[in-house]
Amino acid sequence: MLRFAILMTALMSALPGGAAMAQDALPQLSGQVRLQWDDVQANTAGPLAASHALQSSIADLPTSGATLQTELRASGKGITGVLTLQQQRDDGQATDSNAWFNELYASHDAGAWQFSAGKKIVAWDVGYGYRPNDMVQQETRRTLISNTPEGRPLLLAEHFTDNTAWSLVWVNPTASSDTWGAQEPALAARLYQRSGAADWYGFARVGAHTGGSLGAALAWVATDALELHSSLRYAERVDSTVMRPTASGLLTSNPWQLASVPHVAQWLLGGTWTNESQLSLLFEAWWDGSAPSDAQWQTWSARNRQLSSLADLGASAAVAGNLAWQTQILGTDTNLQRRNLYLRLSWDHEGWQPTLDLLYHPLDGGRMVTAALLYKGNRVQVQGGLRQYGGPAQSVLAQLPTRRQAYLALTWVF
Repeated sequence: MLRFAILMTALMSALPGGAAMAQDALPQLSGQVRLQWDDVQANTAGPLAASHALQSSIADLPTSGATLQTELRASGKGITGVLTLQQQRDDGQATDSNAWFNELYASHDAGAWQFSAGKKIVAWDVGYGYRPNDMVQQETRRTLISNTPEGRPLLLAEHFTDNTAWSLVWVNPTASSDTWGAQEPALAARLYQRSGAADWYGFARVGAHTGGSLGAALAWVATDALELHSSLRYAERVDSTVMRPTASGLLTSNPWQLASVPHVAQWLLGGTWTNESQLSLLFEAWWDGSAPSDAQWQTWSARNRQLSSLADLGASAAVAGNLAWQTQILGTDTNLQRRNLYLRLSWDHEGWQPTLDLLYHPLDGGRMVTAALLYKGNRVQVQGGLRQYGGPAQSVLAQLPTRRQAYLALTWVF
């Protein structure tokens, strides 16, 4: 991936006009340092808790910890780079150090045309809680703290006029055709058209093994206080994780496997109301056909009950291992349920931003509630909050490995 970015940097530098642009552009350096502390309360319900109760050495419960993260940004001479250095230490564990490039790409300005090559963030679509047409970046949404995502290796061409724009992306060009998820090589395109107070979008994608998909989106400023948006996508196939159909009883290998879900529909409807005092209410509802179906969750719950009953017959180690495997479906970065409702209340006032949001699953009554407070100074940001998972005992969100997570973060921008 890094070799690809370096190669594209050299190629872009050789483009006509690149030398002149390199001479005129002055390097710009910036960054931030963030110290974050997370207090995590493990759930006492759900398959992971049941596994740990039988044999604690099978799987680890979520733990609290601290993270020091430094982000360095540099741009100039047609090159942009964002580097993250991270040191993380969980309770009772050794410090884990990592470093990665969030972005490293070369760009070329040719008037109405813009070209980029390397590792870059290309995020599409109009939703907040969920983005069906995020065909390139496939960014994780609704995180506790906003971090710079890790971009994708790509070649990008864009064309702009006063009211229209279109983009053509070749993402993950050096990856194998059988690579899954966001690393799959694909061609993607976006068309944008402004029409008065409305912004219209069209999307298309062809993946190496998932095939084609088409999407559309609309963002409309209806009044000075009200904005409405919607998004729709149909995909020939979407990568997912499913349980083997023959999985039953105690198994000696992980029953979960990668699979392509055929004929997937995804949509979102939402809007934002904002008054003169900058008090905002965001409301969204969405459907994700790539998430586990109602029948799959019923099968999952039945298997949890079956494994718990087997624990009374002995073989606790085998049962604990099988229960731990049951949590694999809970670790997805996308939606756990197909039906989702989301509300977010926020207020911007003299550098302070309190927020309160709710993700609700109508199928089983599960809910995720997050309360947070952010202060933005000139160079210092302080933020903290609490996220609680709950609902009826059999709801999916009530059975996640984590029951509650509190956090406090201090950021210095330079």
